[in-house]
Amino acid sequence: MKQKRFLSAVLTGAMTVMLFAGCGSNTQADTRAENTVSEQVEETEAVSSETSGALVIAEQGIFSAGGTTIVSDGEFDPKNQWEETGAGQTAHVDHANVLYQIPEEETGLPMVFLHGYGQSRMGWMTTPDGREGWSDMFLRKGHSVFLIDEPHRGEAGATSVSGDISTKTLDQRWYTQFRIGRWENGQSVVNEGSQFPNDENSIDQFFRQMTPDTGMTSDMGGDFDNETVAKAVAATIDEVYERTGKNSILVTHSQGGGPGWSAANYTEHIAAIIAIEPGGAPAADTDDFKAVAEKNIPITMYFGDYIDNGDETLQATGMWQMMRQACYDFADAYTAEGGNCTVVDLPKEGITGNDHFMFQDLNNDVIADHIENWIEKNVE
Repeated sequence: MKQKRFLSAVLTGAMTVMLFAGCGSNTQADTRAENTVSEQVEETEAVSSETSGALVIAEQGIFSAGGTTIVSDGEFDPKNQWEETGAGQTAHVDHANVLYQIPEEETGLPMVFLHGYGQSRMGWMTTPDGREGWSDMFLRKGHSVFLIDEPHRGEAGATSVSGDISTKTLDQRWYTQFRIGRWENGQSVVNEGSQFPNDENSIDQFFRQMTPDTGMTSDMGGDFDNETVAKAVAATIDEVYERTGKNSILVTHSQGGGPGWSAANYTEHIAAIIAIEPGGAPAADTDDFKAVAEKNIPITMYFGDYIDNGDETLQATGMWQMMRQACYDFADAYTAEGGNCTVVDLPKEGITGNDHFMFQDLNNDVIADHIENWIEKNVE
């Protein structure tokens, strides 16, 4: 916008010069003025091109991955397509919907992103205050990105099981659970030093990211279908391999951490796992642990602020302490078996003020840089 204003000012100034020159200006003077305007416009456009940070996408598209096809008993009658039972008809369900973008300057491995509870791929693509999301940031770093809407969520809503879309008013439940702060007297009160964009419009946009699950009846995720999601994630990763010939870096968030571990049971093409505040990690005697350990997958898990120093009067604080401890236990067991696993406690890295949605916080670029450094050092 500033560049447009500058360009407008340049043109206006040049026109003023010509007007003051009056009708008596000769052709040579007019030509000089026109040349001056042309040169200034070209110079401004060059500056605009250099500073705009345009992201060039070589290829993009959407595909479905995984899922099943259900066939009803009976025979379909094409003369009676409105027959109510669906006899002899099919339903293509339980798949993932994947939006992908490949940058023109691709230098790194592809990254597959899986959202958490009540979310969709939108969370990776933007922020509540409209800044650049991680999908664009990692495209700029040379990675192609594959953004999943998991089965029964967002654009992958077709389901084999009938859920119950809750109409309960639960925004503040999740605001508290996500460690953004306290909600008091109808107002958002963020934690001290918070990186959450806390203006009124951003809070409204944040709440409107919540996405219902068409296959769950619980409003707390109690009947979340981990295996169906894991198989769809694995199918996505296999499809990426078929398209690119490359293994994928799997990035999960929150509830998505569970299917992220399980996906290793169903694919050979996970190059690394980056788990953003997963709701725990598998114990050493589980099939999920054995799957990632046998494949020797490099793993890192990121946790934000307000866990050790969280509000002790809130249940969420103790819950996050337990969930993070499960990840420390996983890391200890994994490294004891010779694996590469770290838990990154951001405050200990000097990065503070982050809640459960660190990839949407004001310093999301700092954390993206931290992750890219880990990738460069640990992922082949």
